[in-house]
Amino acid sequence: MRLALVVLTAYLTLSAADRDPAKASLDPAHLAKIPKRLREFVDAGKAAGMVTLVARHGQIAAVDAIGYTDLETKQPIKTDAIFQLHSMTKPMVCLGVLMLAEDGKLTINDPIEKHLPEFRCQMVLNEDGKLVKPSRLVTIRDLMTHTSGMILNPPPAIGELHGALHKTLADVVLIESQQPLLFQPGTKWSYSNTGIAALARLIEVHSGMPFEKFLETRLFQPLGMVDSYIFPPKEKHHRMPTAYLLKDGQTIKYTSDPLGEGVMKFRVGAKYSLPEGGVYSTAADLFRLYQMMLNGGTLDGKRVVSKASLQLMTACHTPHGMRTGQSGACWGLGNYVINDAAQSGLMLSDGTYGHGGRYGTFYAVDPKRDMISIFLIHREGGSDERNAFLQMATAAAIE
Repeated sequence: MRLALVVLTAYLTLSAADRDPAKASLDPAHLAKIPKRLREFVDAGKAAGMVTLVARHGQIAAVDAIGYTDLETKQPIKTDAIFQLHSMTKPMVCLGVLMLAEDGKLTINDPIEKHLPEFRCQMVLNEDGKLVKPSRLVTIRDLMTHTSGMILNPPPAIGELHGALHKTLADVVLIESQQPLLFQPGTKWSYSNTGIAALARLIEVHSGMPFEKFLETRLFQPLGMVDSYIFPPKEKHHRMPTAYLLKDGQTIKYTSDPLGEGVMKFRVGAKYSLPEGGVYSTAADLFRLYQMMLNGGTLDGKRVVSKASLQLMTACHTPHGMRTGQSGACWGLGNYVINDAAQSGLMLSDGTYGHGGRYGTFYAVDPKRDMISIFLIHREGGSDERNAFLQMATAAAIE
């Protein structure tokens, strides 16, 4: 009975009757322009389908499904479509690590080798090709901020991992821990999928459960995220849109990517939980997650994580002047944080935080405006649609 009520709640958050732009202090006329503009991208053949959500002051103001779930069948996409989030998974991993810190299991300044012994005796590969000892040990904070020096993707020995998902997380992290660091810890910013995998393994070791089970029991279930998974059930596969690739200005079916339209789209037979990008979710579920974060760790009167953890997660942890992968932003714990709104160029306030994903998904949480913007798409390459949405959503705010 309890599960049925949660499912009903998730469904109602997307019903037309439940949306109230006025209560959210958002201009309904401007919000109405968003699906019209995004439809232009679909009509031009640059995108198949998108789902967007805009909320403010805890109130969903607009949810739109634009285009098709598949270009061949022209089946209209629905607001309950389940998307591969890819790297939007990373902040969830870091939330999990902070939950463990709240449990007294670790601090983010701990060396990773204190918790995962396989990281002992790491070396740094100098520019001259020589291996040298690190000036200090890699910390959990380094892994959360992409300043550890760990390589981007799995090494050649398991280079097929992201297409086959054929090894356990423990086996993968053991192999990746033996690779030399690209630079001295803390001295540069370099995006690292392998560093996030190490954090997920840390979660497994201290929680005593598989990473995907931890997310389910500590995050998805408490928040009523009923359509969020690492390994989605077969009965929901039909709700996942076709994956596309933007090539020469047109969308083509992404059959060359095993995670797209290949053998691992639904993770059938997979062993690897892909913590660097494995979560599937919906606009409704993500709204509940980001509203909890915006609320300081609570949702529907229930605390999921502490306010202190979220303050730590959304603060700047990279030194001033360090170049990161987001214009006008520093790096928090698992997410970017806008610290130069003018430089970002997207009308986002200072303090806005979020993350994107490989197939074009994106979210932004703007604490100053008390606002959430969610953009979901299954199409790698290009960001025009995302940027148009973010700017139009922000412009709808009635200050």
